[in-house]
Amino acid sequence: MTSYLAALRALCRAAVLPFCVSTVLPCCLAAVLPSPAFAQEPAVDPVQVLVDRLDLEKYKATIKGLTRFGDRRQGTDRNRAAVDWIEAQLKSYGCPTERIKYVYDPPPANPGGGRGRGNTGLAVGGGRPRGVRAPTGVNTDPMKQPDETLRALNTQPTTPGPREMVYCTKVGATRPDEMYIVGGHMDGHGWGEAANDDGSGTALVMELARIFSGPDVQTERTIRFALWNNEETGTQGARAYIAQRQDLQGKESPAGSKTYPEPKWLGMIQHDMMLFDHGMPRADGTMSREQRPEADVNIEFQSNSKMAAQSAALAWVLKAASEKYATDYPAAVGNHMTNTDSGPFQDLIPAISVRENERGVHIGSGWDPQWHQPTDVYAFYSDKDFRLGLNAAQTTLGAVGQLTGATLKK
Repeated sequence: MTSYLAALRALCRAAVLPFCVSTVLPCCLAAVLPSPAFAQEPAVDPVQVLVDRLDLEKYKATIKGLTRFGDRRQGTDRNRAAVDWIEAQLKSYGCPTERIKYVYDPPPANPGGGRGRGNTGLAVGGGRPRGVRAPTGVNTDPMKQPDETLRALNTQPTTPGPREMVYCTKVGATRPDEMYIVGGHMDGHGWGEAANDDGSGTALVMELARIFSGPDVQTERTIRFALWNNEETGTQGARAYIAQRQDLQGKESPAGSKTYPEPKWLGMIQHDMMLFDHGMPRADGTMSREQRPEADVNIEFQSNSKMAAQSAALAWVLKAASEKYATDYPAAVGNHMTNTDSGPFQDLIPAISVRENERGVHIGSGWDPQWHQPTDVYAFYSDKDFRLGLNAAQTTLGAVGQLTGATLKK
């Protein structure tokens, strides 16, 4: 806790967490104010107004739209069609889009299966699995998909070559040179519809882009909504973005225009699978069919990263936003972020991921039996599942709205 408080104070002094002067914690206020006076919140909280614009049926409809393209496996026509559809949706919200283009050539297969974790007993990313565990893996057998139409849709194999990913940007009114990145990965695999992994995270980011792009919404800082490709093969889309854009940060172009094609990165908030927190497998390997009442949204940073203290502070900002804005399910903070598009950013800027469960300890132990399986289809999930994803959206929207100084135009 001591290191967290120190990091939070440092972020406040640096104005990386600008909203803390009016919202988050007394310790943060003490870091930036010369006296113990507290700023008063407006009579109407504009961020709450924006959170209230999130709608369960719209969120579900966006996920459903993504499932039209099957598992959206990278390097296929269905993936390219999904990128086009996402871009069209973002443009319809009034969020200007751009694309990152790169080439993906898969490395040769490793017959040894890769480098293991030895006998440490730790999960990927750190953390110690406990309790009942179930097998996990990526389904590669098309015949395990009983829906013949979906099986045919997913038949085209991936091929090496050019790739594209799309992002859109809400430009800040007073600090356009500073930016938070809000991401989700749009590709999947496993011969299902990738409704949860990662239709749920992609739809969340798209819904936030829709709300922040409203004609009456203004932010002080810029927000970039990124829909990464190639996450399932090793986060190549995110890595291409960093390689192409990192050195452009904060540079005005053209000079004197007050236009910043790549604002300075203040933080990265990634969203992966968001729907399924039904608890640990039973001793016989079966799972509860219903979302558990004590389900939560997991916010993770990586304790071994160079920006661990700053990332932890950002994670706790989302936790505070969850307490204030999430309606049904709480959030929990963990320190073992791994295997998602925030990973390439973790040594560069504050970076966190948001999921249904901890990636290594929970998902890696079989807590989500739909993960990379033919059963990851829209029809499998209930409104209780979709509402967990909506609560994650409430959490991120609340935090980003505060971080960027969101207000409503009169």
